[in-house]
Amino acid sequence: MIYFLSDAHIGSLAMPYDVYEHQRRVIHMLNTFKKDATAIFLVGDIFDFWYEYKWRDKSKKQYSALMQCLRHLVKRGISVHFLPGNHDLWTFGGLHKLTGMHVHTRPAKMELNGKKVYIAHGDGLIPSGMEKIPQIKRFIRLSKFFHNPVAQKAFQFMPPKWGNAIGYNWAKRSRLKELAKPCPYKGEDREELVLYSKEYEADPKHHHHDYYIYGHRHIALDLPITSDSRVIILGDCFQQYTYARMDEKGEVTLNHFDLWNEEPNN
Repeated sequence: MIYFLSDAHIGSLAMPYDVYEHQRRVIHMLNTFKKDATAIFLVGDIFDFWYEYKWRDKSKKQYSALMQCLRHLVKRGISVHFLPGNHDLWTFGGLHKLTGMHVHTRPAKMELNGKKVYIAHGDGLIPSGMEKIPQIKRFIRLSKFFHNPVAQKAFQFMPPKWGNAIGYNWAKRSRLKELAKPCPYKGEDREELVLYSKEYEADPKHHHHDYYIYGHRHIALDLPITSDSRVIILGDCFQQYTYARMDEKGEVTLNHFDLWNEEPNN
């Protein structure tokens, strides 16, 4: 089996439970998957904020249990992949060194169990014509700043205590705003990732993909966009605890993880 999950936002200051309880729940999911997993894809925003500074960051100790779990999965022979999201894009090799995970800095386009799959967190994938929408224009400007190598290098030299205060509180405001006013599925003709996938699939410059798998939107969606292509949006792992699973025949299903009934295998 191949598993896909995203948007755990571990470390968030806006969760109703502490970081260790939240982390324990995500580890419980991963330990359950490992009984039959050949690969696991972490499709971004696993952390509510992650930055790798030039100085030692003592706050990373709070993730030691998760790091240990991921190292164990890799040592077990499971191929673990990490695709940074807009909250945890600032990994400069540290996560790979800590865990052995494959880190993809761009959308992953690969063949899995005989199916062609496009995997990305989803932020910044804007269909043509939507760049002019004010909210999206603001997001694009902010994303360019976050990806700017000069800005990234300058932030790396900031004392971690200061940098984390900025990062975690910024993320907290985003989370509280979302919890207060969630954005449900907009419909097939307005959902950006659906429109982007349709446009990408129809473009003769690109190869066909059987599945487009995303995180980012915190909605669970399985939608056919052509007779042989589907968009899968993974939901989240802090409220819904949803994930996707691909079987040996290449069939993908979207599932809800029952935290209280699923038993992990050691």
